[in-house]
Amino acid sequence: MVAGQECTRGCRFCAVGTIKTPPPLDTEEPANLASAVSSMGLKHAVITVVNRDDLPDSGAAHYKACLQAVREKSSEVTLELLCSDLAGDKDALAMLLQDLQLEVFAHNVECVPRLDKTVRDARATFANSLMILREAKRLRPDILTKSSLMVGLGETDEEVSEVLVMLREAGVDLVTIGQYLAPSDKHHSVMRFPEPEMFDKWADEAIELGFLGCASGPLVRSSYRAGRLYQQAAARLIIETE
Repeated sequence: MVAGQECTRGCRFCAVGTIKTPPPLDTEEPANLASAVSSMGLKHAVITVVNRDDLPDSGAAHYKACLQAVREKSSEVTLELLCSDLAGDKDALAMLLQDLQLEVFAHNVECVPRLDKTVRDARATFANSLMILREAKRLRPDILTKSSLMVGLGETDEEVSEVLVMLREAGVDLVTIGQYLAPSDKHHSVMRFPEPEMFDKWADEAIELGFLGCASGPLVRSSYRAGRLYQQAAARLIIETE
């Protein structure tokens, strides 16, 4: 996770701390991150971020610098960015993605639209998240897009299916679905535990809709076996283009 240890938003599902005015960005972070990825010998690296609403570009330039530094030091590593919504700034998104060597652009919608106001920070909306994913695919159709949905927050099975349709219509290639678990009793309560068979059903629906890959299960998280999911999707793309 880059751009700080605390987030400028306060979503009610998240264990990351909230701060209104974070410390300045660490200018050494890109180089330090690149060294860490290199030393771990990773094949696929997922770089996650905190929201930086305090910055004019929401941190986009810093995110890009981090990714470029990793790429320069570890050219063989496939990269996945789990990005913020950049406050809906299309210009910041365009700057971030321009000439960026990236395999997967991910941004999580987190919950079904009806639950935005009770689950996410007021500045985060399903509509804005969907717009960012759609715009990323428009700007860089060569990059796979990915999103994640938590269940157990009060949604219905049907609403999850509806979200899958909306994500696919936005051009999203990869999706993960996992069970929400409250980090503490101060966070949003767990409202239900769908049966494992329901997760299998959603996975089948996702593939039928045309997603290149889906990880769906009670223990799945947004970066769950991310490298494997990317490789499966890349292989399917090769087959489809032959």
